[in-house]
Amino acid sequence: MKPIKFEGAKSKSTMAFRHFNSSEKIQGKPMGEHLKFAMSYWHTLCSGLSDMFGEGTVEKTFGKKSLIDIAKAKADFGFEFMSNLGIEYYCFHDTDIAPEGETLKETLDNVWMMVEHLDVLQKKTGIKLLWGTANAFTNKMFMSGAATSPNADIFAITAAKVKTAIDATIKLGGTGYVFWGGREGYDTLLNTNMELELNNLAHMLTMARDYGRKAGFDGDFFIEPKPKEPTKHQYDFDAATCIGFLKKYGLDKDFKLNIEANHATLAGHTFRHELATARINGMLGSIDANQGDMLLGWDTDQFPSDIYEAVYCMLEVLKAGGFKTGGLNFDAKNRRQSNTIEDMYQGYILGMDTYALGLKIADRIIKDGRIDDFIANRYKSYKSGIGQKIVKGETSLENLTKYALGLKQINLESGRQEHLESIINQLMFG
Repeated sequence: MKPIKFEGAKSKSTMAFRHFNSSEKIQGKPMGEHLKFAMSYWHTLCSGLSDMFGEGTVEKTFGKKSLIDIAKAKADFGFEFMSNLGIEYYCFHDTDIAPEGETLKETLDNVWMMVEHLDVLQKKTGIKLLWGTANAFTNKMFMSGAATSPNADIFAITAAKVKTAIDATIKLGGTGYVFWGGREGYDTLLNTNMELELNNLAHMLTMARDYGRKAGFDGDFFIEPKPKEPTKHQYDFDAATCIGFLKKYGLDKDFKLNIEANHATLAGHTFRHELATARINGMLGSIDANQGDMLLGWDTDQFPSDIYEAVYCMLEVLKAGGFKTGGLNFDAKNRRQSNTIEDMYQGYILGMDTYALGLKIADRIIKDGRIDDFIANRYKSYKSGIGQKIVKGETSLENLTKYALGLKQINLESGRQEHLESIINQLMFG
């Protein structure tokens, strides 16, 4: 496969970027630095495109037979794939990069064997690790959770996997380490000690934080909110829940959030709501870029194509000052019917172009200023008089009651939602 080039919006090529031009300057910074695209190891190199109703439609052994040889072939293909797309980062779980062994020691040894292989590929290509994590949800031993398992031995095994994954992340220069709850939740409270499970989860995160700092990891730890699936109720339900949990256990200084679009909609929120919640709390760290299907009740992990969602996402990222230790990881997979290597490339081209266009339009909206001006004007009553005193905390219920009793007329202005949506459409398509 040849490298994918930028050909502009009018290109009819199926193997070209129409909007993603890595060197194009947006707000004085190259587009590639704004977006920090990353390849998801699990979907891209490991997924056979199976679903709960059917077997996979693509085979990804890359012509190899032994598990280690297959793992190395996946890595070799992945780095060629990223190089052809101009993607500078990748993300992985420990079991993505290395096969599980018969024992825990064999499993961890396999991880280190593959870390050495990945290190060589990184140095050869210049591609970097964005973040790593441990898979503590697929193996049947984690059927009742990992850090929240009712079995203390499983808690210990989880700790060993987390330690190894943190060490691997440090070795490969990753700037983030992610915790996705996986099975950290419950199906029924009839068999669950929620208080103990939450305390144990916090203890695992605290130990991981302390170990990582002691081992020299100076990046961010990320929590990835998801409300359900595979458990009925997961402890990392949404951004607000995660923030409250981290603050309760004193972890909010070291942890930020990795927000996934499809998880936001599963929680009954918009993607932008979750991003904004993280941003205003100073905890927007990284993003899993995908989208779901509102007619399906599960995490479909589709490549993003919704320009509106991408625009609103990039507005929040720009307002947050851009990515620091995080980026845009395509936690997305092709549809089962799209099962060729060309389809893999086209999925990434679709996602990268969607977010590149979203970035350009978000910059256009900010420069236009009408949306921000409207919002500022809508809250102008808090810039002076009683409103300014409210903001500064210089009022009391008694003072406000006295003020309210003296009011003779209240002027309520229109929120003008339709007008503002029209402005967005004008800036996107006009």
